[in-house]
Amino acid sequence: MSHSQPSEELRDAAITKRQQATWAAGDYAVVGTTLQIVGERLCEAVDLRSGERVLDVAAGNGNATLAAARRWGEVTSTDYVGALLDRARERAAAERHAVTFQEADAEALPFADGAFDVVLSTFGVMFTPNQETCASELARVCRRGGRIGLANWTPDGFIGQLFKIIGKHVPPPAGVRSPALWGTDGRLAELFAGHDVKATRQSFNFRYRSADHWLEVFKTYYGPTNRAFAALDADKQTALQSDIVELLDRMNRGGKDTLIVPSEYLEIVVTKR
Repeated sequence: MSHSQPSEELRDAAITKRQQATWAAGDYAVVGTTLQIVGERLCEAVDLRSGERVLDVAAGNGNATLAAARRWGEVTSTDYVGALLDRARERAAAERHAVTFQEADAEALPFADGAFDVVLSTFGVMFTPNQETCASELARVCRRGGRIGLANWTPDGFIGQLFKIIGKHVPPPAGVRSPALWGTDGRLAELFAGHDVKATRQSFNFRYRSADHWLEVFKTYYGPTNRAFAALDADKQTALQSDIVELLDRMNRGGKDTLIVPSEYLEIVVTKR
């Protein structure tokens, strides 16, 4: 038993490295900007006030970062993919917001206990290999009485189903819990035991020209889809593509001329005790 912890740590480090490569593949910023409304909603959900110290974790290209800066928060934006922070930096500069950008791993945040009033993450921390470590880090850097605001895809929503399809064709690393567990009330209660957790179901609409257009964008720019296709030979790529298109067609509420796919997510506000 005494050997299990180091081996788990090594496994998690290897997974983190692989995930970094996944999210650096393509250019998540192209997809990320379409999700901006989620960051805006989340800042309203945590009732963000001007002058509050805000940390955006696994910030990607900065949706929650920008939403918080637009509300005059003092924002620090972190991600472990430097190229994504570069995109966020460009966006903040274009809007004339003063934001601090820093490369950081969500499982080892380089900040003091209670350093922030508000800690945010939109579709970010849910992908960490060690969920408990990440949740405890979010709580650690948040002051008592502060708020942790998260947006996490649910297992049954569109993106949750997409993950299941990808996992069927390209199995995830052994021993890693599904990211979509962060979109369940039960898992959140475990991860933030002792704090006040309030979760609300929300829906984000993916709006694209067609299923083919969505697939082209996600194959090119969205790391998990990009890497999944890259891992398969031509025949298996065709099978994966066919399963994804079937899901898109089934969930499309836009009719035959356009693609509108609602994707459920949990909007979570954790108040630290």
